[in-house]
Amino acid sequence: MQRRDFMHALAAGAGLVIPLGRHAWAATPAEGGGNGRRLIVIMLRGAVDGLSVVAPVGDPNYARLRPNIALARPGTEGGALELDGYFGLHPALAPLLPLWEQKKLAFVHASGSPDATRSHFDAQDYMESGTPGAKATADGWMNRLAGALPGAATPTRALSIGPTMPRILSGRAPAVNLASGAAGTRANVLDRPALGRAFDQLYANHTRFGRAYQAGRDAHQEVMMAAADMEMQMADGGAPLPNGFPDDAARLATLMRNDPNIQLAFVALGGWDTHANQGAARGQLANHLAPLGQGLEVLARRLGPLFDQSTIVVMSEFGRTARENGNGGTDHGHGNAMWVLGGGVAGGRVYGEWRGLGEDQLNEGRDLPVTTDFRTVLAQLAQRRLGLAQRQLAQLFPNMPAQRAGFSVLRSS
Repeated sequence: MQRRDFMHALAAGAGLVIPLGRHAWAATPAEGGGNGRRLIVIMLRGAVDGLSVVAPVGDPNYARLRPNIALARPGTEGGALELDGYFGLHPALAPLLPLWEQKKLAFVHASGSPDATRSHFDAQDYMESGTPGAKATADGWMNRLAGALPGAATPTRALSIGPTMPRILSGRAPAVNLASGAAGTRANVLDRPALGRAFDQLYANHTRFGRAYQAGRDAHQEVMMAAADMEMQMADGGAPLPNGFPDDAARLATLMRNDPNIQLAFVALGGWDTHANQGAARGQLANHLAPLGQGLEVLARRLGPLFDQSTIVVMSEFGRTARENGNGGTDHGHGNAMWVLGGGVAGGRVYGEWRGLGEDQLNEGRDLPVTTDFRTVLAQLAQRRLGLAQRQLAQLFPNMPAQRAGFSVLRSS
């Protein structure tokens, strides 16, 4: 095995992605101290149906367009959960209702990417690169954010949970990727003392790879130490949480509590492409939303006081058609609903320019128009919560339209 190939294998085994080309370590942290705030992004791959998540039950066209899959009005069997008299929350997301009532959860409806594509691959790429319509962007917007955050950069500043490093965190800034489930924090071969010492001596003074090797070792050890407390809590506290996102959410919360260096985190969840048998209050979509809602509640609760310093964003590449199809499902659409949770959120509201579900109000007569560019919401969070300067927003989201959202999802103080 070539030395370079080994370093890539080591980085993967340690959970650290480090650029090894001529630009390695070129990114430098912004000057100034960090403010201790975190951003967690949950990506729902496959295009979740925002019209079922935040259902416009007050619009008479909603039931007309969806005779079999529309949620009933609040207070009736299979009904949505009351939000504001017009919109209702899917009942499978009941664990999140207390956050709404505490004004720590908000939604931005009719939001998304301005690019018109209905291709999952392209739309996800644009949402992760932060450059809709531009396929040549080399890095992801969360990687650019990691390089721009105030304070000293660390190997574990940005963390992803999933099978591979996602597009959104690819780039020059170091990022950690952990496998889903308990395997993500298991020891690797370099945790064997003798073998670890041997490789430490081999790479300690290497001019090209020494720094990358040490960063990978440091990141792995940091994650292992942060995870140790969680494993003890599970052993002492009874039965583990169910498999899937709630379990990963609990692990993520523990890692972030125990490791203050983790400022950015990303998790992707699949299974939202409901072309058939979508269901209403029960069914395929509800079965996916239930663990998502449970996991978000677990994440907020397990973060404890850190939740008030954190902002959680849930987004999907695009929405789905306003009209149900002949298979009891929905097809690829356009506008969707972003979810924003956290202590600094001006919650208890559905934001965005909502035009209704009339035929003349729909995009191409079939789905919600995008009236709020997803980047404008993220730019608010980056500037007001994470401390980026106005000039840095143009680097974070190149070619973002100058027009900003006419609202803020954050509290004024």
